[in-house]
Amino acid sequence: MQNSSNETGSFWKKIVLTLVFFTFTPVTLFASVLALTAIYDSEIDTKYTHTNLIEVPKPGIQVYASLPDTLPSISGEVTAEDARSEIIREYLDAYNSPLMSYADFIVQTADKYGLDFRLLTAIAQKESGLCRVIPEGSNNCWGWGIHSEGTLGFDSYEEAIETVSKGLKENYIDLGYVSVEEIMAKYAHPSSTTWAEGVSFYTLYAGRIRYIRLPFLLGRTRIRTLCRNIGDKILFKKNSKNRLNS
Repeated sequence: MQNSSNETGSFWKKIVLTLVFFTFTPVTLFASVLALTAIYDSEIDTKYTHTNLIEVPKPGIQVYASLPDTLPSISGEVTAEDARSEIIREYLDAYNSPLMSYADFIVQTADKYGLDFRLLTAIAQKESGLCRVIPEGSNNCWGWGIHSEGTLGFDSYEEAIETVSKGLKENYIDLGYVSVEEIMAKYAHPSSTTWAEGVSFYTLYAGRIRYIRLPFLLGRTRIRTLCRNIGDKILFKKNSKNRLNS
């Protein structure tokens, strides 16, 4: 009796599954065909809408019976040099550095010697706070030529930028000192780590200064204060760490 009941239940289960399959399968196939047809028609309409501008003119598009040989146009060119000089200028301005008016020359000189356009500014930030702390009249913001007998001086910032850039190219890059860490081994004390960290940070920071500089919200004075505080806090932490480790 129990076997007969199980067989009856299994029979009706198969019937229900069969009915469900033959009911939903055609519906699903029909819906898929409709969807594909609608997509195809939409693509055709879009194609003709975008390309057939003669038969169906769009506002703002002038249709010519005979196209002229030359069409009026407005063209403009944005060069990388423009952006790079402005990045350096904004960074120097944020720190109220006397190098601000030399931003174009810094970038041009970097291109001349194949240097990263931010490198000279980053080193100046690390060595002298962008020329805020240098021997009077030396124009040496990069600690270039410092030895036991004194510090090398330059007649102008232009001469200093040219000399340091050329020196980095000939005495570092051409000799295989490519990374900031490798340059540090010769430029600063070999065992120092803060020099490379500081230069690397300022190199990255110089490239991003324009994104945090919002004069219309903060004003130039507050921007300068903000940038100085960020840099000074980082230097203070690094210097404190060095004193503790020494």
